[in-house]
Amino acid sequence: MSILTVTNLSHGYGDREILKDVSFRLLNGEHVGLIGANGEGKSSFMNIITGKLEPEEGNIEWAKRVRVGYLDQHAVLEKGMTIRDVLRGAFQYLFDMEQEIQDIYMKMGESSEDELSVLLEEVGILQDILDHNDFYIIDAKVEDIAKGLGLIDIGLDTCVEDLSGGQRTKILLAKLLLQKPDILLLDEPTNYLDEEHIVWLKKYLQEYENAFLLISHDIPFLNSVVNLIYHIEDKELTRYVGNYDDFQRIYEAKKQQLEAAYKKQQQEIAELEDFVARNKARVATRNMAMSRQKKLDKMDLIELSREKPKPEFNFKEGKTAGRLIFETKDLVTGYDEPLSKPLNLRMERGQKIALVGANGLGKTTLLKSILGIIPPLSGEVELGDNLQIGYYEQEIMDKNNNTCIEEIWNEFPGLSQFEVRSALAKCGLTTQHIESKFMVLSGGEQAKVRLCKLINRETNILILDEPTNHLDVDAKKELKRALKAYKGGVLIISHEPEFYNDVATEIWNCENWTTKIF
Repeated sequence: MSILTVTNLSHGYGDREILKDVSFRLLNGEHVGLIGANGEGKSSFMNIITGKLEPEEGNIEWAKRVRVGYLDQHAVLEKGMTIRDVLRGAFQYLFDMEQEIQDIYMKMGESSEDELSVLLEEVGILQDILDHNDFYIIDAKVEDIAKGLGLIDIGLDTCVEDLSGGQRTKILLAKLLLQKPDILLLDEPTNYLDEEHIVWLKKYLQEYENAFLLISHDIPFLNSVVNLIYHIEDKELTRYVGNYDDFQRIYEAKKQQLEAAYKKQQQEIAELEDFVARNKARVATRNMAMSRQKKLDKMDLIELSREKPKPEFNFKEGKTAGRLIFETKDLVTGYDEPLSKPLNLRMERGQKIALVGANGLGKTTLLKSILGIIPPLSGEVELGDNLQIGYYEQEIMDKNNNTCIEEIWNEFPGLSQFEVRSALAKCGLTTQHIESKFMVLSGGEQAKVRLCKLINRETNILILDEPTNHLDVDAKKELKRALKAYKGGVLIISHEPEFYNDVATEIWNCENWTTKIF
């Protein structure tokens, strides 16, 4: 049965067309990976099918009574609610039914015999729905999902406003999974999950009997959970059966076949044009030349996909730092409550350190305490001499009306417009991206603009908080190469072992320092 049918969909922003005449069909039980480079239109497609964005052309048709669950990382959790309150909210429709049953029982005392019979039948139907949906074991289901995503460790009675961005995303995901909709729509769900809970989500999705549509640049994760790939490239959407590795194999084979056919056709065109040019003026061969020209005119020309700009991240290295980068003495981090035990840490020149561990342990808080952005609860941080620090923040909340050119020019006013455009182009951004407003770019494109600022500033220590979030496969690969080549120090927070294992010379597990029980 078709859950979702999309026909002849077209959409763009200004003069930038991102989807053209796209059609898509999702069947019950299909596990789909929606892939493509940054800026190809994956999130726009998701926003269109959920009704958040109106397409310029095309038709979106959902099956009747289909329940859709969408992981929206920008959803706001109501202040004053606990984690348990939010998760139980997944079953609000069942609680409403329970209240309806109570209301019917109240009516029964004043009902006639005929009315009583109708009311009893109505109660029976509602009760069957409650039983079928495991209403009386809701708390057990809540705790099971909460445990899988690490929310039990935080405490289900914790107020949501006290949580980190990653923890809030976990709650939204947990609520969505509890709702068990007919189709799950997940836009980069692993971005804010730690390794242990990515493994749990992987197993959950492998066993999920309903359909889901997943956007992700985490290739091992994609490979393990999807059985269909839809690839967005050059405004088109193409279907491939299998996982990401299957897609890549077929895609490369098709690309090579197309290139071979293109070369063959170009050779044929050159020969025909040459024959026409040499023979159209001669009476004896004019008819043959006209025949060749007609063949040329009727020929369906093969077009190759335009080459995507590949990012180049080459960090500008400043003067050599002193031997000490930083040292902490009995440092306790946190806000109102301590997030860490007293920490005595030391980083020296040339070290590349990955900070790992579950969300909510205070990894970002530790970075900000080292940088002096937030004061520690106690203890102190000593920074070394001659430090030129480059800091990449995980979350940027400010609304930004600058164009990409203005964004870089504000940081580097001495550059010419040509130099600004060149710097952005080297990060894998096209002319259309460069001239667009920063706020209309995809998450991956925004990340490339932010990285552009970082690589063009002289540094000898990089402090990076989840730099791979939203980056596509090519950009991640290039960032890994650049960090390995960088001669300065690196302190990085990451939940992707396949990324940080190749970069880090040391791994610090923050679970060893936390005041929380994990």
